[in-house]
This record gives sequence, structure tokens and C-alpha cells, in this order.
Amino acid sequence: MRKLMIAAAFAPTLAFAVGTESDTPPTPTETTTTCTNGMVWDTESKSCVEPTDSSLNDTDRMNAVRELAYAGRILDAERVLDAVQDQTSDAVMTYRGFTARKAGRMDDALGWYERALAANPNNLLARSYMGQWHVESGNIELARAELSEIRQRGGRSTWPEISLRLAVQSGSGYSY
Repeated sequence: MRKLMIAAAFAPTLAFAVGTESDTPPTPTETTTTCTNGMVWDTESKSCVEPTDSSLNDTDRMNAVRELAYAGRILDAERVLDAVQDQTSDAVMTYRGFTARKAGRMDDALGWYERALAANPNNLLARSYMGQWHVESGNIELARAELSEIRQRGGRSTWPEISLRLAVQSGSGYSY
């Protein structure tokens, strides 16, 4: 019962963290309130633009990816990910894993998490999401191994550690 109460206490906070180690939700912008079909709000032109538009940089695109994923617009998030110039970034690979997992493409998700960790073994978010992949796949022991790695790499009490710990305890991954 105590574990359930702890999980319930953290659930609202955990629900906010999609794609970053932040426990605050992305602030909705016109990207999710006005734009459709993977378009991104451009603050300079005050209009929705293609994610490949030269007025956007990779930081703008990654912020849009996080916002779209948080809003549950996985296909739109993936469209924006395709426009990110640095496709070798472990953050991009982590997001690709996250969106693939949420879209039910479990094998693809695992491959992206593995690539993200090959690029940056200290990517705690990729470790957490891969651990949640293991939980959702029924392999709690491999999820616990990722939890241990997160802790050994200095991630105790971070969003990645807490969300994976609660996923292991509950037997199901966390979403938004």
C-alpha cells in the first residue's frame, strides 16, 4: 500500500517529463495549439512553418518534438525529428526510441535506445526509457539492470531514475 501511495504522489510529476530530465511540462505554444501536420510555430514570422524551414534551428525543432510528444502527437513529433540536422545526436536517437515505443514499434524503439547509449553511455533518459521498454516487454531483470546503471552514473533521484523505479515497481511503463 505504501508503494502505491508513493507512486500516486509522483505520478502527476512524472507525467510531465517527456523526452527530457525536466519534471515540468513543456509550455504549450502555437506548435500544438495552432499548427497541424507536424508544422512548427515560427515566432519571427508568427506562422506555422515546415519543420525543415531555415528559420528554425535544431533547438527549436527539439523543443517542438518534446511539446508534440507530450501532446500525444507522435507522428507529428517524428516528422519534426526527421528535420533535425544532427541525426547522430543521442538526444535525437532517444526521442526516436520514445516515439517508436509509444507508436508500438517496440523493436525499432529498442534499436534507437541502443544507438543512443552507444553514442552516449551516460544518457540517463535513454537508459530509463530502455528500462521502461524492458518492463513493457516483461523483462523486469533487465529493467532493474538499467535502473542500477542510472544510479551508478549519478542519476539517483532524477526523473529517469524515479520514473524507471516506479515502472519496475508497478510493472508498467510511464507515459504522459
